[in-house]
Amino acid sequence: MFVRVKRSARRDGGPPYEYLQIVESRRDGSSIRQKVIATLGRRDVVVPTDLLDALVRSLASFCQRVQVVDRIRREGLQAHTAMAWGPPLVFGRLWQEQRLPEVLGRLAMGRRFAFDLERVCFALAVQRLCIPGTSSDLQGSSWLRTVACPGFADIQLHQLYRTVGGFLPAVREALERELFARDRDLFDDELDLVFVDTTSTFVWRDDETPLRRRGYSRDRRPDHPQVVLGVAVDRHGWPIAWEILPGSTADQRALVRMVETLRTRLRIRRMILVADRGMVSKDTIRVLTTDTQAPFDYILGCRMRRQREVRDEVLARPGRFHVVVDTLEVKEVWVEDRRYIVCRNPIEAEKDAAARQAILGTLEQTLATQGPKAVIGNRGYARFLTVRKGSMTINQQAVEDDARLDGKFVLRTSTDLTPEEGARAYTSLWRVERTFRETKSTLKVRPLFHHTDQPTIGHIVACFLALRLEVHLQRKLDERGSQVPWPNLMRDLGQVQAIDLELDGERYRLRTDLQGSAYEAFAAAGVRPPATVTHLGKAKPAPSGDLPAADAVVPKLDACPVRC
Repeated sequence: MFVRVKRSARRDGGPPYEYLQIVESRRDGSSIRQKVIATLGRRDVVVPTDLLDALVRSLASFCQRVQVVDRIRREGLQAHTAMAWGPPLVFGRLWQEQRLPEVLGRLAMGRRFAFDLERVCFALAVQRLCIPGTSSDLQGSSWLRTVACPGFADIQLHQLYRTVGGFLPAVREALERELFARDRDLFDDELDLVFVDTTSTFVWRDDETPLRRRGYSRDRRPDHPQVVLGVAVDRHGWPIAWEILPGSTADQRALVRMVETLRTRLRIRRMILVADRGMVSKDTIRVLTTDTQAPFDYILGCRMRRQREVRDEVLARPGRFHVVVDTLEVKEVWVEDRRYIVCRNPIEAEKDAAARQAILGTLEQTLATQGPKAVIGNRGYARFLTVRKGSMTINQQAVEDDARLDGKFVLRTSTDLTPEEGARAYTSLWRVERTFRETKSTLKVRPLFHHTDQPTIGHIVACFLALRLEVHLQRKLDERGSQVPWPNLMRDLGQVQAIDLELDGERYRLRTDLQGSAYEAFAAAGVRPPATVTHLGKAKPAPSGDLPAADAVVPKLDACPVRC
């Protein structure tokens, strides 16, 4: 129902009369019909008096929500608790859509857990989304007391320890199989392109274990042991498999392990594997192609400077490039039975040429003014220098060879895709790179302080559960055309809080405003924001002698409480 202004013409030709009416809208089949419930009188007669004020006060006495909000605004009431409400509402819906409660419940069958294991796993995932970088379970148990989510208040610290150190490491492989089967049903029944890459993350420990080993550190922390993470994602950026390897594992060996995972654990029989340069070797290609039951096609990046065949034969072959887009040109090269795709970005080629000219200009000036000793040890200059006894000159042949690489990258492939399709597939490798960027920055796998290997594995598994929720929400945002930066989205979502208070012997929960992009997250996840005021029932009488809880100021509420 609503109030409508009805205008009526006057016989003397003056301004029309305006009458206030209470009208109800009703649906009649496919049409909407309005019925006048009551006419309150002429506007110029009713408004100047207090008749409307009295009517509104009388109606408000039958509306609990309006009374609560009105008294909060007039009397400045204070609440006992203020807890984060937005993240568990949004990610809880996605958690259910991925059927994770069913999967975890099935994996926990036969295990004697005296607590709600599914709630603990969800809490671990949401914690890593909301407060990334706090891998400590002790910090997590304290944070749970600030979140309004069913079941979180009952979670104890030892339950977090048992889940991270016992349950998640033990069921990691089974969990991966279950989720992969669910993903194929929920999101995509085809698996043609799979992107694979590896990264590493160090552990704040000095002692090595079978898992934590010292190796090449991408974090530039060779003083600490590390673990190697391998991940495979589909063409939509959805993580389908992950592997946790010893920190000393080389990239080629990590790729072989990922291929074994895809074949044996997930039972994938046909796909095209896409991987970055550094993964190419005779062993990896043999592992990919010689399996009789599951031979995989591949698109692999090549190291142009280190691979002799690529440097001396593939790049030396003449031929015209075919323009795909302004930033991509391709041509096909065969060396015996090996197929290569040479790709060039004209814009990057200009940047590479300009950078080289700047280096050569500085090098010439340094040699002329300061002598050869000034450039010894500079790795940027070394590739352009020829050192002879008593002299150091610029190697013009090295300059020409470097110019041949401007803006180019080379792919080796076993597929029958066109050069354009192969190049586009490889350039989509940013999806797995984005996954790693989110895992190591947004989710922050580090810091890792665990003493043993099992909790380290459990911590990483919890991070991947959180990553699934993030990717799921990001996909839904992309479908809506929303370009909200993830940090801003999480900040605004965290501002949606639940305020619990007592008024006249009744308990109420108030929701704060949806700030910034919070509504985008609710809409994308398909979650209706809670009402501004929710009645929770009768207030419990405080035991005698107990001190009241510390009060918290009630944040600003929506301007129109009855709207939601």
